[in-house]
Amino acid sequence: MTTETTHFQIRTTMINDEVRTYLLPPLFNAAVRAGAAIMKVYKHFDDYDISMKDDKTPITVADREAHRVIREYLGPTRIPVLSEEGREMRFEERRNWELYWLVDPLDGTVEFIKGNNEFTVNIALMENNICMGAVIYVPYFEKMYIAWRGRGSFLKEQVPADSCAEYDYDGVADACRRLPLVDEPARDKFVVAVSRSHQTPETHAHIDDLRRRRADLEVVEQGSSYKFCLLAEGKVDYYVRTTQTYEWDTAAGELILAEAGGRTESLPDGRELRYNEADLHNPWFVCRSKFCKL
Repeated sequence: MTTETTHFQIRTTMINDEVRTYLLPPLFNAAVRAGAAIMKVYKHFDDYDISMKDDKTPITVADREAHRVIREYLGPTRIPVLSEEGREMRFEERRNWELYWLVDPLDGTVEFIKGNNEFTVNIALMENNICMGAVIYVPYFEKMYIAWRGRGSFLKEQVPADSCAEYDYDGVADACRRLPLVDEPARDKFVVAVSRSHQTPETHAHIDDLRRRRADLEVVEQGSSYKFCLLAEGKVDYYVRTTQTYEWDTAAGELILAEAGGRTESLPDGRELRYNEADLHNPWFVCRSKFCKL
């Protein structure tokens, strides 16, 4: 990985190069190991053990196993974990955390259940509620997206799910390609991503407004935080979300996109997303790739 900086200003100083070198491998390995737990379940539909959480969203044994693997593997770092599967943690307990892992052990559970392969493992390293390092692992496609604030965003392919993954720093960095993958996409369409399973009338109205400005607009449906990754690659120009998401759904993807030259902002007021709030829900938001002409 290079040491080229981006337009973001580093606002915290606790995580220096030595700490980054120490924490990136466990960040990476935890995601790969969680992916192995997910893929083991994915092959056996009858064993998904699907139930509903309080917010009426589904949870499977794969969610629980991935959560367990991540907590156990990251435990030796002595950094607390705020996870989708540990959302009951009280704000008073976490509000003063300076450093923590923000985790979605299986993002895209609906896509997992449908069997369409569009699910991810999201892990973000947060310092003073700012994402400093992040990975999004797409286990079915064996793709790992990696970002570090001020250091760039990268794609590492051919990373098979492995319950014994133990990459060192050089192993993580080897064969990484910097994002976006091209200087300028060679296409004649304005590509807008929407959630495959979570759309509302507001989503459609927003797209109709975009289409009045961009007659060449093309909509693609995609599950999970993989949409952030496609924006970072340069394959998608724009992403709009007008349904419920949580902080663990966006933190890793937001940094990966930002370090690839894109941006995320709340809708309709255009503010930065905030983290470790009393209410862990995100506002509606839009994302633009580096190449977005809008």
